[in-house]
Amino acid sequence: SRIALLHYADGEKRYIIAPDGLKVGDSVTSGAGSEISIGNALPLSEIPMGSFVHNVEIKPGKGGQLARSAGASLQLMAKEGNYAQLKMPSGEVRMIRLECIATYGVVGNAEQENISLGKAGRTRWLGKRPHVRGVAMNPVDHPMGGGEGKTSGGGHPVSPWGQKAKGLKTRKHKKNSNKYIIKRRKK
Repeated sequence: SRIALLHYADGEKRYIIAPDGLKVGDSVTSGAGSEISIGNALPLSEIPMGSFVHNVEIKPGKGGQLARSAGASLQLMAKEGNYAQLKMPSGEVRMIRLECIATYGVVGNAEQENISLGKAGRTRWLGKRPHVRGVAMNPVDHPMGGGEGKTSGGGHPVSPWGQKAKGLKTRKHKKNSNKYIIKRRKK
């Protein structure tokens, strides 16, 4: 996502994640009592139902963690007691405390996902190295390496460290935040 440079009245400068629709010269405010307009950060308790928000805190005061990438947003579905129900980009519905700060609007630069890098070299410029298949390695390098010719069989697909790579659920069963998830994400 792109960033926007803010000039505060006292001369300080800071960056925020640039929301869709924010222009040069717009003013943004943050904190309780801010008006409902794009780029303003305010507690979930003050944001109307059905609104799209981004850069949402999970714990009050910790700083925004959810929906920060280009084009991302969460939808405020409901408010019950001390919690708001937010719909994630994955389709998961999760409870988050109403004191948590969220920024109104959607993250800009949603076209980012349509960019085709075109060649391996351009991916290298981004610091990504080639991805070698385990089957193409020697037995010393990977659990799935070795064999004369293209061998089949030999157990289930695994990572280089031996953890099953397909179909194994990697989320902890007793994870503390499980109780805040109302509806799990769909595959």
